[in-house]
Amino acid sequence: MSGPLAGVKVIDLTTVVVGPICARTLADYGADVIKVEAPGGDLLRTMAEGHRNVGMSGKFINFNRNKRSIGIDIKKPEGLAALRKLIDQADVFVSNVRPEGLARAKLDHANLSKTNPRLIHCQILAFGRDGRYYNRPAYDPVIQSLSGVAGTIARATGEPRFVPMVMSDHTSGLIAAQCIGFALYRREKTGVGEAIDVPMLENMASFVSSEHLGAATFDPPVGPTGDGRLLSPNYKPVPTKDGYATVRPNTNAQAFAFFDAIGRPELKTDPRFDSAASRTKNAAAYFEVQSTGLIGKTTDEWIELFDKLDVPAARYNTIDELMTDPHLTDVGFFREEHHPTEGKLRRTKPANTFSGGMREQQGHAPLIGEQTREILAEAGYSAAEIETMLAAGAVQESSKK
Repeated sequence: MSGPLAGVKVIDLTTVVVGPICARTLADYGADVIKVEAPGGDLLRTMAEGHRNVGMSGKFINFNRNKRSIGIDIKKPEGLAALRKLIDQADVFVSNVRPEGLARAKLDHANLSKTNPRLIHCQILAFGRDGRYYNRPAYDPVIQSLSGVAGTIARATGEPRFVPMVMSDHTSGLIAAQCIGFALYRREKTGVGEAIDVPMLENMASFVSSEHLGAATFDPPVGPTGDGRLLSPNYKPVPTKDGYATVRPNTNAQAFAFFDAIGRPELKTDPRFDSAASRTKNAAAYFEVQSTGLIGKTTDEWIELFDKLDVPAARYNTIDELMTDPHLTDVGFFREEHHPTEGKLRRTKPANTFSGGMREQQGHAPLIGEQTREILAEAGYSAAEIETMLAAGAVQESSKK
């Protein structure tokens, strides 16, 4: 195993998306991630669409590659003791279980740090501990609604909508992985672990506010909230002769080249468009020019021309077209995988690279408890002890080989 996190052991007590995407990020870059699953496994195994075999949905496979799975029933004393033993030997413990439940099981940082003072415990929360929403349950749409994400779409389109991706989960999960990296760096200097709280609402509210607080940054506000360019109804791909494309000329050189390309050179001296500041002030009109300017040529013709002019532009990809995008093909973004039970799969590679090396051995998304025996053996349990725990239902293993 290689990669910048090689040698880091992570216990992943998370489900669905926000926690698994955090742990998968750590796994992709070399960490040994042990996914702890309760009886029945991660909800995403069956909740998501698309599967060949029950319990192995496409989403679960995407969010849980490069991990090993152990089935543990922590309601049984032997199961809870096994989890504690794994955590005592780990560098990182990631959870999105409500903190009160962890505290009842003595899996909170105050208790865990007594036996593993180097442990970094990252808790992904829906809401920060000091606020009135703290104990509420939440999923991604709840956070999108509260944080203003749906509200920004309403400003742009007239209708509150959710981004059709679990964006709050993805964003918060990636931030959690980032925070774990920060904590690992500090531990290298101090030798001591720590507890990390990653609240989803606060992170997404920060995301939205950074984009759209705008004039309300000043107290009192010097204008309305919202970035008028991003909230414009024409902030979207624009029609061409045979489809859609996106063009985004921002600098004067780009904008003036764009005006020449669409046969509107007079716009270079139009006071609405003659500078970056004026184009920002008149964003709606500028986007209107873009939305009507590409009808005369095909998408490929425009992209070829804009490439020559160094104007930022791109074709519009559907989800299906993304899989055949030539640039992604060049970099080998989609790769073939042969899963032991699910057969031929398409997987994505980590987008980022490190000159010091990347994870070489790619692991498939595990079945529930696929590595239960080997994980317990590594933790110090004898074969006889493992058999006893399996018979008692304290731990589970996959029935498929």
